Amino acid sequence: MFKKILVANRGEIAMRIIRACRELDIATVAIYSEADSTGIYVKKADEAYLVGPGAVQGFLDGEQIVNLARRVGADAIHPGYGFLAENAQFAHLCQISGIIFIGPSSQAIRLLGNKVKARELAKQVDVPIVPGTDGSVSGMEDALAFCRQAGYPVMIKTCAGGGGRGLRVVRSDQDLWDSMESSSREALSAFGDGSLFLEQYIERPHHIEFQILADRHGNVIHLGERDCSIQRRHQKLIEIAPSLILTPRLRAEMAEAAIAIARAVHYDNAGTVEFLLDQQGQYYFIEMNPRIQVEHTVTEQITAIDLVRSQISIAAGLPVEVSQDEVTLQGHAIQCRINAEDPRNNFAPATGTITAYLSPGGIGVRIDGAVYKDYIVPSFYDALLAKLTVRGRTWDEAVSRMHRSLEEFVLRGVKTTIPFMRKIMTEPDFRAGRFDTSYLETHPEVFKYDDDVEPEDLVLAISAAIAAYEGL
Repeated sequence: MFKKILVANRGEIAMRIIRACRELDIATVAIYSEADSTGIYVKKADEAYLVGPGAVQGFLDGEQIVNLARRVGADAIHPGYGFLAENAQFAHLCQISGIIFIGPSSQAIRLLGNKVKARELAKQVDVPIVPGTDGSVSGMEDALAFCRQAGYPVMIKTCAGGGGRGLRVVRSDQDLWDSMESSSREALSAFGDGSLFLEQYIERPHHIEFQILADRHGNVIHLGERDCSIQRRHQKLIEIAPSLILTPRLRAEMAEAAIAIARAVHYDNAGTVEFLLDQQGQYYFIEMNPRIQVEHTVTEQITAIDLVRSQISIAAGLPVEVSQDEVTLQGHAIQCRINAEDPRNNFAPATGTITAYLSPGGIGVRIDGAVYKDYIVPSFYDALLAKLTVRGRTWDEAVSRMHRSLEEFVLRGVKTTIPFMRKIMTEPDFRAGRFDTSYLETHPEVFKYDDDVEPEDLVLAISAAIAAYEGL
């Protein structure tokens, strides 16, 4: 096992990795920018070092990070998610520098990082894919030809990257040109690759993903699925496990397809194979994410398997600790992403100082976060502040527990998604398990909620009411 791991990330995922290392008695090294120097993860790591320049560049500078790892005697680097987690060049740099990259091989990352190549791979192992262009489109003529042959609507997708960047739904020739241009610009800026391909757009699907664990000894298992259908702009907000709509037969069939994809690229470590499931029950492979997912917590809650701990042991050359027969899915879990965003203002990011913080607790409640009272929410990073995950024996119990936990959650000073999530937990269709990727569009009522009242505002309101009463 490793003696020291450098965590090449920040925020809640850095804390998650540090906790797993602490349980394994592995020393940790954190990296931070000047903008994030007060982060909890910086204090909790055994060592911490400033990287730069700027708030973001240091987290993306693979050479600086690898050189630091070598200088401080780290055996391995855990990239978390985002930043360099899916960077094949960084994984290769670690390898040639004698540092273990806690993730799959650079070859697997390179192949899976290109969605067109991943689609071709899926076809080779007889896994269904969404009908689309053969490779990237070279220009408008190719794009128009596909659209007229397949029929609208279509989805524009970037060949590289993920996180919903560059995705556009097009419903007419008129929309196609502007959408192609904006998607390509966004992809070029985010991933350094502006190439695009087109797929038929599947209306109102479920977004289902299977968690995979694979090792270097030929073992590949799945840990069940997550339903990540509640999204805005193709970015996930609420995740549940297991899916409420998969039959045992369909679960087994999709799991087999996920394992086939993993075996085809000789995958090792944790990964997620993502599918769309249409209204008729047909599933289609869309991509494989070669890293830990933000929503991995719901899988951990229903399987009792520590995914980050598994990542570390697999990277150290050990076999997967459990067999497929030992994996059981118990109960239901829900994760809500507590973001510094204003849902009623098109999810605009919010910054400021946390003036009050109290996390919920009780049976079946889990918090993954890195914020505290007086923490200054920076403007340079993802808006995620914390992940609230609950588990219940039944779906109804899980929803009720999540609602109660959101009511207990006090996070003041910036706009957050907490009151928005509370509203969703009381919405009848969500409570009944009737939702797909169109949920937020078809349920505008969930945006009508009361904001959390600041304690100081409440004091002022009470004082004003008393004064008005006494003046009668």
